[in-house]
Amino acid sequence: MTPSRPDPSAPAGDEIQRSVLSSGIRVVTERMPEARSVTAGFWLSIGSRDEPAELSGASHFLEHLLFKGTARRTARDIAEAIDAVGGEMNAFTAKEHTAYYARLPAGELELGLDVLSDVVTQPAFRPNEVEAERLVILEELLMDEDDPDEMVHTLLYEALFPDHPLGLETVGTRETIESMTRDEIAGFFADHYHPVNLVVAAAGSLDHDQVVAGVEACFDDRVGGERPPRWAPEAPPAPLVVRRRDTEQAHVALGWRGVPFDDPDRYALAVLNQVLGGGMASRLFQEVREERGLAYSVGSGTSMFADAGAVVVYVGTALGRSTEALRVIDGVIDGLVADGITGRELEVAKGYLAGSMVLGLEDSGSRMGRLGSSETVRGFVTSVDEHLARIDAVSLEDVHRVAMRVLGAPRTLAAVGPFDESRFEPLLPRS
Repeated sequence: MTPSRPDPSAPAGDEIQRSVLSSGIRVVTERMPEARSVTAGFWLSIGSRDEPAELSGASHFLEHLLFKGTARRTARDIAEAIDAVGGEMNAFTAKEHTAYYARLPAGELELGLDVLSDVVTQPAFRPNEVEAERLVILEELLMDEDDPDEMVHTLLYEALFPDHPLGLETVGTRETIESMTRDEIAGFFADHYHPVNLVVAAAGSLDHDQVVAGVEACFDDRVGGERPPRWAPEAPPAPLVVRRRDTEQAHVALGWRGVPFDDPDRYALAVLNQVLGGGMASRLFQEVREERGLAYSVGSGTSMFADAGAVVVYVGTALGRSTEALRVIDGVIDGLVADGITGRELEVAKGYLAGSMVLGLEDSGSRMGRLGSSETVRGFVTSVDEHLARIDAVSLEDVHRVAMRVLGAPRTLAAVGPFDESRFEPLLPRS
């Protein structure tokens, strides 16, 4: 097999190394000499946005099934192998990737690579296991339908990205999960789980060359593959969507189209989001909860994808106070668009973003997650120092420009509760 190629673009000065195998697999590691653990993750650049409509939820279905057994291991074998060394194993599905990972004592990395590679290359897809997991996923869907907080975010994304897979839930729908056959799931796996779509990320007490050798040994006969085609959302967002439910609270979410993950404004948007609703010092928390007592839960967040993004504000409030809460939120948004943020808010937001990042990288699992997500979605890993420098470089003018660009654009309002659209129509922007 052709040796892997070290990547000279890997950040200098960090304990981060990157290699590309001849098969197309990318291996990125971070050495933590003081650690006694190691976390390995297999990241597939395949998610819910890569599914045809009739197979909505296939990536998440696969995530469940791959731990149910392989050609040489049963589900019990997999669980016992990891439990026997005190490790832990899990997975998750997102809109643009799926990750499988194991955290183990430092000396057990070879075991982790062997089990993970077995899981992502040789799933058995035994019919009885497919049917068992189908029931589990249907229960998960029912649980989400019973959670108005979850439902309002589902409605919001459907309205923000209409007629586009980014607007669909990663779990799929009751109809697609009930109708998806074992062969269709196996076919989706065969079409997409290829080396070119795989990133192996590892962090902890490790040696990069040994990780590369271990991955090469696990994938010595697999090469190539194709990356799934993707297209950007084209249809404009819908302004309002309401789902009637007999709830005790009004659950309301506002959304705007954000920025893609490689947009130069992403750092300024992170600062803006922190000031808007990212923490206890944010304007939304202070204005809506602390000053007026209109809600227990209020905040904002961002999502970034390859060619799109979202900024979301959520509030859960008493049924009779939803309109007042929304008027206060609108006032906060209008103030940011008109005037930007203050120097003190900039200082606090930068401090939070820098400090929380550093504190969030204290264990091998979080370091692996940063490596895997960065390499999978961007194709490279930004060093911690460079990331912190880019946050520090954000100016008041940058934040104001992004506020006008994002929050000044048309918004979407989604709500769940015992009411209909007429309650919120007076709050819609007038053309």
